[in-house]
Amino acid sequence: MEPLLIALFIGFGLVIGILFGFFGMGGSFLVTPALLVFGYPAKVAVGSGLAFVFGTSVIAALRHRNLGQVDYKLALLFIVGMTSGIKVGEYVVLWLEATGMADIVVGTAYVLLLATVGLFTLRDSRGSDDDGASSLPERFEVLQIPPMVSISGGVEISVWLTLGIALFVGILSGFLGVGGGFLLMPAMVYVLGVPTVVAVGTDVLQITVSGGFGAFSYAQNGAVELAVVAPLLAGSALGARIGAAATNLTDEDDIKGYFAAMLLAGSVAVASNRVGDALGIHLLDQISLVLIFGSAVVVAAAVVYSALVNLRERESPSVSTSD
Repeated sequence: MEPLLIALFIGFGLVIGILFGFFGMGGSFLVTPALLVFGYPAKVAVGSGLAFVFGTSVIAALRHRNLGQVDYKLALLFIVGMTSGIKVGEYVVLWLEATGMADIVVGTAYVLLLATVGLFTLRDSRGSDDDGASSLPERFEVLQIPPMVSISGGVEISVWLTLGIALFVGILSGFLGVGGGFLLMPAMVYVLGVPTVVAVGTDVLQITVSGGFGAFSYAQNGAVELAVVAPLLAGSALGARIGAAATNLTDEDDIKGYFAAMLLAGSVAVASNRVGDALGIHLLDQISLVLIFGSAVVVAAAVVYSALVNLRERESPSVSTSD
């Protein structure tokens, strides 16, 4: 690759590292569509996205562990379920690649899933007391299918239900080339009732295993582009530590709001790219690039700024008054 493109990927890796450490998403939900926009085949975009997920997650997982933001029992259940599902999703992508339908199907699935999850999260962040969202964990907790396991937040949940959710997310992860973070974090918060910061840390831990499994599987089929993954990881090494530290300094509803903004921007970017390719409008391809890179930079900057403001408020000496 040209030096300018390498520098671009390093900077993009730094930004994605911040977002990953903050949201518990490996960044492949941005990397994969970005590679699609750059013209890489769907199989290579998916495999390289998963490889990036694995490298970034190792750094952030250690940071979240130090902050006490990991539920190990829940992470283990999701690792078991997701590693099984990823293999199923991979077979689907390889079959679609052979039929020539992979690009259109993967791109369309991205648009629909990113938009759906983004809108739901945005709605909750703007009114977290909404009865529909808050009652979901209570409804699933009623499904007392033994064996049961206690998770963070004082909730007891069925092992089989948790494995079922993990399997479903794993299939989508292998199909879309993502570590599952943009689906798994909302599943833990809205379905299982896990606190947001713990959901982020637990998500990061399981991504380390499931992302590594997916990357290895795709690498065996020659679908990982190391020339892309290496500069991305070089930038994310610092970013992941910054983002993980920021979760401890930011309001829970703010985390959800930033999360929703990233998903919605990614949805619009991929949709713009798909329409541009179908109609031969190159301007839409350029717009999609601006949306992917621009939204990542804006949200990462907002995350860092919000964390610094909150840190300054916590460290400022309290003013006491006496009669």
